[in-house]
Amino acid sequence: MKKLVIGILAHVDAGKTTLSESLLYLSGKIGELGRVDKKNAYLDNYELERARGITIFSKQAIFEIDSTQITLLDTPGHVDFSAEMERTLQVLDYAILVISGADGVQGHTKTLWRLLHMYQIPVFLFVNKMDQYGVDKNKLINEIKKQLDDGCIDFGQAKTDDFYEELAICDELMMETYLEKGHIQTESIKKAIKERKVFPCFYGSALKLEGIETFMEGIAQYTMIPCYPNEFGAKIFKITRDEQGNRVTHLKLTGGSLKVKDLLTLSDWQEKVNQIRIYSGEKFETISGIDAGAICAVTGLTKTKPGEGLGIEKASEKPILEPVLSYQIILPEGLDPRAMLPKLRELEEEEPELQIVWDEQLQEIQVQIMGEVQIEILQSLIQSRFGVEVFFDDGRIVYKETIANVVEGVGHFEPLRHYAEVHLLLEPGKPGSGLKFDTICSEDILGKSWQRLVLSHLEEKKHKGVLTGSAITDMKITLVSGKAHNKHTQGGDFREATYRAVRQGLKEAESIVLEPYYAFQLELPEKMVGKAMNDIETMRGTSQITQLDGEMAILVGSAPVITMRNYHKEVTSYTKGLGRLFCNLKGYEPCHNAEEVIESIGYDSERDPENPTGSVFCSHGAGFSVDWSEVKDYMHVESFLQKTDESSEPKTIIQKEEPSHSEERHISLEEIDHIMNKTFYANQGTKSDWKKSKTAKESYFKPVEYTKKQEIKEEYLLVDGYNIIYAWTELKELADENMDAARMKLLDVLSNYQGIKKCHVIVVFDAYRVQGHREESIKYHNIHMIFTKEAQTADEYIEKFAYNNKKKYKVVVATSDGLQQIIVRGAGGSLLSARDLKAEIEKTNEIIRQTHKEMNSQRNHIMDALSPEIKKQMEEMADKNQE
Repeated sequence: MKKLVIGILAHVDAGKTTLSESLLYLSGKIGELGRVDKKNAYLDNYELERARGITIFSKQAIFEIDSTQITLLDTPGHVDFSAEMERTLQVLDYAILVISGADGVQGHTKTLWRLLHMYQIPVFLFVNKMDQYGVDKNKLINEIKKQLDDGCIDFGQAKTDDFYEELAICDELMMETYLEKGHIQTESIKKAIKERKVFPCFYGSALKLEGIETFMEGIAQYTMIPCYPNEFGAKIFKITRDEQGNRVTHLKLTGGSLKVKDLLTLSDWQEKVNQIRIYSGEKFETISGIDAGAICAVTGLTKTKPGEGLGIEKASEKPILEPVLSYQIILPEGLDPRAMLPKLRELEEEEPELQIVWDEQLQEIQVQIMGEVQIEILQSLIQSRFGVEVFFDDGRIVYKETIANVVEGVGHFEPLRHYAEVHLLLEPGKPGSGLKFDTICSEDILGKSWQRLVLSHLEEKKHKGVLTGSAITDMKITLVSGKAHNKHTQGGDFREATYRAVRQGLKEAESIVLEPYYAFQLELPEKMVGKAMNDIETMRGTSQITQLDGEMAILVGSAPVITMRNYHKEVTSYTKGLGRLFCNLKGYEPCHNAEEVIESIGYDSERDPENPTGSVFCSHGAGFSVDWSEVKDYMHVESFLQKTDESSEPKTIIQKEEPSHSEERHISLEEIDHIMNKTFYANQGTKSDWKKSKTAKESYFKPVEYTKKQEIKEEYLLVDGYNIIYAWTELKELADENMDAARMKLLDVLSNYQGIKKCHVIVVFDAYRVQGHREESIKYHNIHMIFTKEAQTADEYIEKFAYNNKKKYKVVVATSDGLQQIIVRGAGGSLLSARDLKAEIEKTNEIIRQTHKEMNSQRNHIMDALSPEIKKQMEEMADKNQE
């Protein structure tokens, strides 16, 4: 039987669990509909989930649609349990995103959408609660397209002309198919969904079972079954314990097969599978073997971790969403915290977002979590699992540190009969990039095995910053040099040297304290907007109004977690329950009150015995300590940075990447001018005019034959700048690193192109989100660059220009935006897709190169044709001129 793994996600209270119940009921899996409010939902089987009416832990149910077996993974909707949800994403074939018709696209919905994009998971949308009063379907689909993606299409109108036209806009190949055949095959639609070009939208009410059958038919019709390799592979996404206390590893088989008693291995362990279970709700059945594509749970594995890959499967990246709050766990009087710590480590295995930290100096246990709701959950888990009632303090923010400049850290460890020296290059990284480790050290300097050991030591612990003792992040640490002793070096020596090199480098660097920020959406009565904006400014946040309808307003923005932490209570109070605040973790940014935070924490990097900043050297048979500020005066290996600075050929690693602002030219613009007469309009090509007819298909999609006009009009080429940048692979890759560089490269390419075409080129870029921005026109070489004004998109500017000038000029628009193409055609303009524009530019460049080659060839022929006597006379004249 064909197998699919589908996850169901939503903002809290969107009706995710109710939709799960409806799917299970209509598929025949359960005989009675469960209800969240009645505390009998099939998948909410944990006591606290039923009590609070929310999903806390991801669970699975298996049901069938037609001939397809679907494993449905229900994930938590509350933002505090986002890490649990994010781990589940790594094993999904498809996702169902539930949106409340009454609330529309909410704050956490956007976070989920970004995560689905990051993991490249195809998505089906179900808009729930359509039975509620005042829900406007047209308004909803417009909001979904605007907030999420233009590819979100109503599949309730499947196989109509409007449906096919919307699909055609999403993909050039589907557009070509529709032009030729008048419809689009199901296989093409399935492929577009799998490639995340199309996102099917279905509407209904899960509570009343409205629209559910249509939704299930859509899933069956428009999904593709993945193909898996024969070689064994598995992705671990969860660890739990059953009622008997057995450790259970949940995984998806991504290749080959798995049988009971099979031996599974990873780099540092090898264990046997005792049992294979297939869970559905609370119950499970045991089986002897399972094939690729299925989700199962196995016992017998004691060292597995969520995110690990087995066999051919690689380990996952760490979750994007991280804990931002830290609490001390207050134990009952007389209970030794060291005895409680191993038990809490069990919970940490199952829920890695509950990061348990033992503070040796304070002799206390701390836990880092996503939000305050998790406190109650953790308290309940400890009580039910271990019979211990714990409490928590008021909590504090989890800060981080990074650096602002490039430094070389040196660590040396040489007590008697030990030896190791490590040189590390510390470089600032992009915000949110975390820590990255690499080596460029020559094996002639330090052996490969020692290099691997240094990298493993870099990865094995959380390195503390020197301002607050917080974990460091957003840095690249590269091993650049080092030294071992043939006789005295042991593995532990490089651990000490590596740790000290990191700390020594941090002491030299310009360190920055980072704090977590919330991205928020605040809905409240319009008359209270002034107070809210004043509050946000006081909280050191930023905000802007995105919607006003006379009664309610929506503010969006960001603010530090510490200042906005309890603001939802104030909103409820001053709006008398009418306001709603949705917060999602935005990431870490420079701390707004760094000096105050540093002073309040009072961390002294010089008095942290677990993380020394200095090094140990040896003299006269005894080791002695050297302060971090003097280590480089004693080091045994030459400084990498100093060597690089003195070298005539600097190492690329310390060079700041300066993106090229111009495409490589074989000849200059001046040389192009010399061959204009020979190549003028040589590569015009044929363009198609479009004229209106009665039907949408004929009006927007069917080209008519070109008729040459007597009057030759001036030609204007309007280029949708950002659309072209993201349509050309090389520009998109450059834009991901540096948008300014991508923009300049596009302008240089078009500038060369204008030189040969002699048309007027206008490149239009969006600036509609820049508050107070006025329309800006800039001349760049021989072309014009336009930045649109506030609230005007590039599409609108181009459409207006095409409409106003269609009689006066020949207007050609370069874009791959399907909707914009339709509008421009309706306005009488001609079109070039991103692909066609690139092809024409490449053809033009080839003509220029060939012409330039011919000119050089002609110059050589003239000299060859001269007689030896004339050549000699010319050389004598040249010599006289030099005298």
